[in-house]
Amino acid sequence: MPPLRVIIVGAGLIGPRHAQSVRSNPNTQLVALVDPSPSAAATAQQLETSYYPSVEALLQAIPRPDAAIVCTPNHTHVPVSKELLAVGIHVLVEKPVADSLAAGRDLLSFASHQHQHHENHPTLLVGHHRRFNPYLLKTKEILSSGSLGSLIAINGLWTLHKPSAYFAPPTDWRRNASSGGVLSINLVHDIDLLHYLFGPITRIHAERTLPQRSSPPHTAEEGAALTLRFASGVVGTFLVCDATPSPHNFEAGTGENPMIPRVGAAGDFYRIFGSEASLSVPDMTRWSYDGQVEKSWALPLTVETFEVSQATPFDSQLAHFVEVVRGEAEPSCSGEDALRALVVCEAARKALETGKTVDLEGDVIGANL
Repeated sequence: MPPLRVIIVGAGLIGPRHAQSVRSNPNTQLVALVDPSPSAAATAQQLETSYYPSVEALLQAIPRPDAAIVCTPNHTHVPVSKELLAVGIHVLVEKPVADSLAAGRDLLSFASHQHQHHENHPTLLVGHHRRFNPYLLKTKEILSSGSLGSLIAINGLWTLHKPSAYFAPPTDWRRNASSGGVLSINLVHDIDLLHYLFGPITRIHAERTLPQRSSPPHTAEEGAALTLRFASGVVGTFLVCDATPSPHNFEAGTGENPMIPRVGAAGDFYRIFGSEASLSVPDMTRWSYDGQVEKSWALPLTVETFEVSQATPFDSQLAHFVEVVRGEAEPSCSGEDALRALVVCEAARKALETGKTVDLEGDVIGANL
């Protein structure tokens, strides 16, 4: 098959990274970078591709591309994705799928209608790329094998310190309560992974961390301590904070983001507990009483470490996107999956605001929080 003609919409932090994956994949061809910022033209030149200030300008100038990767600010995900889907372009939109539940539901409804009625049957995927991370895939494999026995609990961390430049214009939307905050920007990643590993979250409570930045200009939350219950009966705790020097986060532990120095095993971010063993991630160490006459704190633990193959999640996600567009695979992270993660983040925000535990029983896609 001919390579898919792909455009990148958004020339900020993540857009050029997606562009690199598109350029390196033999099944995709980068045909344009779209961004209203004048500086984006220079970025397009570096990527050796065409530049357009808007999707409308691109569609007037060149034949319609096959697919698009949307890397724009959170509050623009829905209108940009709808503009692309409306003309039959397959869309991979960065997480979160939307900046509100109402907007997310609107996008899912629109995408479903276009998939059914447009001649190209455009598909919507959401860029929760960590589902393709080798450490997460190995974790999923270990849990699915029953190696830990019956799953009991999860303890998770996403803690680091974002610099002032992260919140400077033109990305100052990140510091606003209405559009930014660590819950919708960062926690949403881990909620999606927790859903992927343990199934749906049905109850959440949250306590706000002490703010460390001046408000104003910072009105968005900086962190929270969460308690979670899953439909399976698994319980968990999770601490998220973007205002503390710490190695305990997905990026530092796995080395996924080249901008954040890797610390490896020192950056453990998940500890998973089962009836037969426990597992820490990303050092992938399993602790058990295998080989002992009984399970007892008086006996030494058996230690086993799993090897993890190396792969680049963005590259793996793009390869999957190609397969979905060609009808060779079902989406790993559908719009519905992404909206479920957003529902939980919104529930966490409600718990912060009200001081009350939020239940998410039933159809969370249609829930009113």
